[in-house]
Amino acid sequence: MFNKITGFSVNLVQRYLPSAFVFSALLTLFVLAAGIISTEQSLSAMVQHWSTGFWTLLGFAMQMGLIFVTGHALASAPIINRLLDRLAGLAHTPGQAVIMVTLVALAGCWLNWGFGLVIGAVFARALARKVEGVDYPLLVASAYSGFLIWHGGLSGSVPLSMASGGESLARITNGVLSDPIAVSQTLFTTYNLTIIALLVIGLPLLNRAMHPRQNPKVADPAKLIESRTERPKRDTPAQRLDDSRLLGLALVAMAAVYLFNHFSSKGFVLGLDIVIAIFLFAGLLLHGTPERYMRTVDESVRGISGIVLLFPFYAGIMGMMMGANSEGVSLGRQITETFISWSTADTFPLLAFLSAGLVNVFVPSGGGQWAVQAPIMLPAAQALGVSPTVTAMAIAWGDAWTNMIQPFWALPLLGIVGLGARDIMGYCLIMLVYSGLVISSVLYFMA
Repeated sequence: MFNKITGFSVNLVQRYLPSAFVFSALLTLFVLAAGIISTEQSLSAMVQHWSTGFWTLLGFAMQMGLIFVTGHALASAPIINRLLDRLAGLAHTPGQAVIMVTLVALAGCWLNWGFGLVIGAVFARALARKVEGVDYPLLVASAYSGFLIWHGGLSGSVPLSMASGGESLARITNGVLSDPIAVSQTLFTTYNLTIIALLVIGLPLLNRAMHPRQNPKVADPAKLIESRTERPKRDTPAQRLDDSRLLGLALVAMAAVYLFNHFSSKGFVLGLDIVIAIFLFAGLLLHGTPERYMRTVDESVRGISGIVLLFPFYAGIMGMMMGANSEGVSLGRQITETFISWSTADTFPLLAFLSAGLVNVFVPSGGGQWAVQAPIMLPAAQALGVSPTVTAMAIAWGDAWTNMIQPFWALPLLGIVGLGARDIMGYCLIMLVYSGLVISSVLYFMA
């Protein structure tokens, strides 16, 4: 019975889910029309919001591109390939492979979402090379399922934003919060750890149960072969300089001082820039020389076309969601206030989670979502007597939840494994249902 449900979900997505670019185009037109009708703004005004937002995520897009490129280049280092192949050799059946990749991705994304996406994708490739008969799309979907817990982990933008405190926190929460909120009140609360525990236990078992009993879609072996960076010629002084290990080690030494200063002054804080730096210089160290590392990066860059193309469009959608009319009413505000109007003190965390899940489909950015919902949700929570930290974490989990049906964040992972969004989203739809039940139940009964 369960395999029939999974098969139906996979076939449904294969048949009706458009490409990631077309999906973003349809969302753009839908939000444009909804904004005109719901907020009574003109076409010109909505297009102005769209164009204003269109370029606002360029810096973040560059960070995402570097996460992918440097992570993929690091994973392509010969020693990393051998390590992952050895670890993948511990799996002897398709079920074991699915469980292993899910657990590795969950652990990686809890530490840092960028690291988790990359290591999950690379490990999925290694497992596909080692384990006969494993369904490759499910293996990749299982790697992506680890992304579910990122906002309840150490790199979650909402809890880290609250931990920073100060004027920016007071502004974004409309004065509800200003003092720093320790992560013991967000990430390490009983309800947050319970959600993570239930997902860590349940997701690997769920993913294993979805493995097709017959006719699995195995990976094309030719696409799993890791390219090997050739040793450059050293016939001239310039070529010998290009292939200089000393030059590479000098840069790595500078980076080591930079990272030491960061961690000694700020503690174990893994922001995007720090993760990129770790990936970049670890990759340079393991590849040995600037020339060999550059050749690997050149190959890795080919996988970021989706990031380059789609980030401006989602930034434009975010601009329309936040674009307000003369009375200060925006589409994002209307969605949030609708859920607030249905809430009581008991149901508020649950409905905050559901509203955040809906908004995330249109604004798939943790920071963007926080900017849209925090100014409305947190004052409403305060008025109802609901803890603002619980409300903030409900928003965070809603942002993470619907990533399972939003192909945007799957793009870096898909670029590594060589699949498309519709190859994995049928499985992700089942994961969405399970995780939604888990998170909703915990927020309703424990938060």
